Amino acid sequence: SEAHVTFEEDAGAYDQKDAAGFIQLNALRLKLLAARNRRLKG
Repeated sequence: SEAHVTFEEDAGAYDQKDAAGFIQLNALRLKLLAARNRRLKG
């Protein structure tokens, strides 16, 4: 239902600044995985 997919009624439920932290954490995971794969292939 719309109540479950919108933040209209609870404006404090989501802060767009949190997305930047999520992106940085996900990027770190991918960088570490790539470095490990390079070492294993090397």
